[in-house]
Amino acid sequence: MFIYLSKKIAIPNNTKLRALAWNREQGYIACGGEDGLLKVLKLESQSSKDVKMKGLAAPSNLSMNQTLEGHSGAVQVCTWNEHFQKLTTSDQYGLIIVWMLYKGLWYEEMINNRNKSVVRSMQWNADGQKICIVYEDGAVIVGSVDGNRIWGKELKGMQLSNVAWSPDGKSLIFGMTNGEIQIFDNQGNFCNKMVLYCLTNVTGAVRIAGMEWYNGTDGFVEPNCPCLGICFDNGRCQIMRHEYDEAPVLIDTGMQVIGIAWNHCGAVLAVGGSQKSQQQDRDINVVQFYTPFGEHLRTLKVPGKSMQSVSWEGGSLRIALAVDSFIYFANIRPDYKWGYCSNTVVYSFTKPDRMEHCVVFWDTKNNERFVKYVKNLMSITACGDFCCLSTRADDQSGQYVLVLCNSIGTPLDSKYIDIEPLYVSMTASHIIAASKEAFYTWQYTSPKKLAMMDVGQYSAQRKDGREKLFHIDDTPSGGGEGLTDFTKALQPTRDLICCITASEKLLVVARESGTLHRYTMPNFALVHKHVLNCRPHQLALNCNSSRLAVVDIAGVLTFFDLDTRVTDSTGQEILGEHLKFERKDVWDMKWAEDNPELFAMMEKTRMYIFRNLDPEEPILSSGYICHFADLEIRSVLLDEIMKEPELPNKELVIDMEIKSLRDSRDLLEKVGIADASQFIEDNPHPRLWRLLAEAALEKLDLPTAEQAFVRCKDYQGIEFVKKLGNLQSESMKNAEVAAYFKRFEEAERVYLDIDRRDLAVNLRVKLGDWFRVVQLLKTGSGGGEDVLLEQAWNAIGDYYADRQKWQNAVTYYVQGRNQERLAECYYMLEDYPGLESLVHSLPENHKLLPEIAAMFVTVGMCQQAVASYCKCNKVKAAVDCCVQLNQWNQAVDLAKAHNMKEIDSLLAKYATHLLEKDKIVNAIELYRKANHFLDAAKLLFKIAEDETKKKTKPLRIKKLYVLAALLVEKYHELVKLTSKSKAKGKRQEASSALAGLLEEDASTMDSKVIDNAWRGAEAYHFYLLAQRQLYNGYVDAAMKTALHLREYEDIIDPVDIYSLLALAACANRAFGSCSKAFIKLESLDNTSQDQKETFLELALEIFTKHSAKDTRTGKAECTSCESVIPDWCSVCPSCDQKFSTCVVTGRPLLDYQFWMCQTCKHRAYEQEIGSRATCPLCHAVIG
Repeated sequence: MFIYLSKKIAIPNNTKLRALAWNREQGYIACGGEDGLLKVLKLESQSSKDVKMKGLAAPSNLSMNQTLEGHSGAVQVCTWNEHFQKLTTSDQYGLIIVWMLYKGLWYEEMINNRNKSVVRSMQWNADGQKICIVYEDGAVIVGSVDGNRIWGKELKGMQLSNVAWSPDGKSLIFGMTNGEIQIFDNQGNFCNKMVLYCLTNVTGAVRIAGMEWYNGTDGFVEPNCPCLGICFDNGRCQIMRHEYDEAPVLIDTGMQVIGIAWNHCGAVLAVGGSQKSQQQDRDINVVQFYTPFGEHLRTLKVPGKSMQSVSWEGGSLRIALAVDSFIYFANIRPDYKWGYCSNTVVYSFTKPDRMEHCVVFWDTKNNERFVKYVKNLMSITACGDFCCLSTRADDQSGQYVLVLCNSIGTPLDSKYIDIEPLYVSMTASHIIAASKEAFYTWQYTSPKKLAMMDVGQYSAQRKDGREKLFHIDDTPSGGGEGLTDFTKALQPTRDLICCITASEKLLVVARESGTLHRYTMPNFALVHKHVLNCRPHQLALNCNSSRLAVVDIAGVLTFFDLDTRVTDSTGQEILGEHLKFERKDVWDMKWAEDNPELFAMMEKTRMYIFRNLDPEEPILSSGYICHFADLEIRSVLLDEIMKEPELPNKELVIDMEIKSLRDSRDLLEKVGIADASQFIEDNPHPRLWRLLAEAALEKLDLPTAEQAFVRCKDYQGIEFVKKLGNLQSESMKNAEVAAYFKRFEEAERVYLDIDRRDLAVNLRVKLGDWFRVVQLLKTGSGGGEDVLLEQAWNAIGDYYADRQKWQNAVTYYVQGRNQERLAECYYMLEDYPGLESLVHSLPENHKLLPEIAAMFVTVGMCQQAVASYCKCNKVKAAVDCCVQLNQWNQAVDLAKAHNMKEIDSLLAKYATHLLEKDKIVNAIELYRKANHFLDAAKLLFKIAEDETKKKTKPLRIKKLYVLAALLVEKYHELVKLTSKSKAKGKRQEASSALAGLLEEDASTMDSKVIDNAWRGAEAYHFYLLAQRQLYNGYVDAAMKTALHLREYEDIIDPVDIYSLLALAACANRAFGSCSKAFIKLESLDNTSQDQKETFLELALEIFTKHSAKDTRTGKAECTSCESVIPDWCSVCPSCDQKFSTCVVTGRPLLDYQFWMCQTCKHRAYEQEIGSRATCPLCHAVIG
């Protein structure tokens, strides 16, 4: 930052000032002094139409100068309540007055006087709701904004001098006249005593000069930033993160302090007071400026005898100082973190609600903003098309990061380094970062890579010679050496680095002693050391690296000629000369990029442009210089931008022309080309020659224009002049010149006036203004324009498509018959019927059909995709699409229709893949969709068998068997259908059905699966039925069903079957059948010895009580031989007639009439099925 005194206001009658307070919101300045003096002033900048006159450059006048009457004694304390526009003041007699603003003037609102003691300090809390007043005798009063007393307290035995609220309003800290500081809560309860680390080893009495707690309303410089400043009159100061901070920042200012003040964002602490002068015997007034981390920024010397108070303006661009009977104002030029690259201003600011820095990439050409949030940002450096963000690493490694970004904030590359990048310089190929002891160089791009825009290609290669590290005390020869160990770079040096600058040829590093180290680029050989008689603060090399601009810490600009050889006082010839030229109060400067003798500098609120050290007339401005080329200077009013950083205005970027450009323009406009040509000959510059060429073109002075284009090396301009020379018509020449200067409407009008509509159309075609092309074509009646009109429709369609206005684009593509883009629009609009109709309209084998088919595939529209592929004879792609969308049946049909062999192998391969991954259900679904029902059924039977072994719930096993059996039924139907489709004519239906059965029998390797499809389902159906009947009390029916289960020993565990039979028979008192079941259980091989003994004991227990005979046996008549048989018998003993079993009751079917399921072909008694809606076995709906 840079600071300089800018204004002085005298108080009438030489009344000495005691207090000063600047309202940061509304801009009022309250100053209190002796004899009851209290004034409210307001400095307002005059509004000017000239943008350059904004900010500090604008002249300011007092818009208010009101004397407030009410105090009789010296006003010692002034404090503002900015939220409610109130001023609170107190004098030496303890009188407190609250002032309010009414109709533009200040009036008394409240008065209070304890008449006991004097007020030493007053402060409002952060939201302006409460004020804390402390008296010298230890009394503390906390009141509300409306004048009510909230609480009061007498701190016995204490003499108070200062008070400060914590930012959250939960704590108060009180300063005592003996230098102690105590912490209280907001209700006045004592919490703790503050440890004052800065007074270690201090003897004697000390007084608190200032206690300031920044409340964080404008964000913090970085997370966990110190914000509580405490300073004593002896110059000792400590800055704390909170009131209990055990490691505060300690500063010894070496001055007698009278007060401190934070700027608006807590980034700078101003410490005001006096200091012993080395040159003079008396004390001089100074203000020292520090960062929250204790780094000294600047010193401001102030005239006068005794400074009394320090106060910042709201935006921290000015500071007010009360000295004797004067108010001094100093302007501050902050060191913003900013840069400029390829028409983009990159700047950062902090937000109160975010810990990161908000970095804005503002494209001043298109007025677009790109916002990035960066943690621990240290600096921004820019050059060419790139910028470099220096940050502190977020982890605890202690490293730093250099992030290379493009002009929209996209990170392209980054490097972690172990030295702190306090000073960063950037060229078109290198980034140089320096700490106090060493500097690091990173060749982030080479000319070849720059042309390819491939910046991050080799970012992973760390030590390939693109990165180098040097200690400042090293003397590199340029042979590629450099430190490889970062720890060596941290070794201390007596003479620290204080600034750096670099160009394509040289790197210059300045040390605090004034020594300059000159290195060649890019091999970094130390070629010379120069000595300056000042301590540099800022360096800049001109465009040919022959002269160095040096701004020292006092703001004095001097120049050093690097290549001049001079003789020193000893008679020796030395390289380099420090020129006598000198300018004071310089805070910014920029060399011209195309002239080594041109530079611009900012001196206070004026911009000076120098040509070979001769100044032009100054321009009032407070802008920061971005760019100086082509005799134009671009500067940006960062002060104004920072007022609303999220909404920068293009008016805040100012382009200024230097005098020679302005003079040339005036000569061309007012005198003539000949005089202007002579002036430009005397002051040559490519920009001036270009200006002359353009003026000559306007007047059709082609020889002068050609000569000027030659002088500014504009080949296109020379060609254009030759083209004009070949034209015969004056009107044609005027039209071409108008088009050259982008006055296209004028050029078109001229073309139309001379009846050359074709040239007007060509002009609009070149410009891409297709809407106007269509208008021009429609007004004419020339032949051969249909092709151009079609091109125009398509171009307009492209215009809308680029902006994603697909519906509008469709309208124009239809007119332009652009089927490719039409397909894309339909796809983006999800207009699949439109896409389908487009397929129908296209001829066979059209190149667009596969692309449309691919679009259908992406949205799962298999049928339409297949139709598209088939229309262009890409059957293989159609099959692949079916496979991809899991439509295997369609894939198989396609393959069979086109005699493709590979579908079965592909199907088998995919099924094997699924089975290997144990996705059996997926494999079943795959086979089912591909009409391979038998393969699917086999897998389902396998699952059912596995579930049977696991003793899973019988209902689940039954479901699996039913599903498998249904798949077998589907297989039967498929075989019949395929046989029928092969047969020709109705007469062959019977023979085709027979052929189908024979084909089925011949093609089936595992006839067991087909023949016994329903067997597993039947077994578990009757097993579940028997248990249901038993539990419902139908014991006879349960026994008959269990007797039928004996046929399914191969499916259900015989132990389960005969256990169920024994239980049902016992319940039915059919002890004969029960006995047979126990005999079977005892004889089974798969039962253990323990089980057999259990069965034996149970049988003994039953049959000792009951004889082994069936007490009730129902009889029935065989439907074949009419023999009388038991009603549970499923086979007639006489004639071996087998009876079907009723799926409802589990009894044998002995009736001539019965019901049969159309799906599973199982039967039931008609009277039993009547009340049911579905088949009990397969659950098919009964029709």
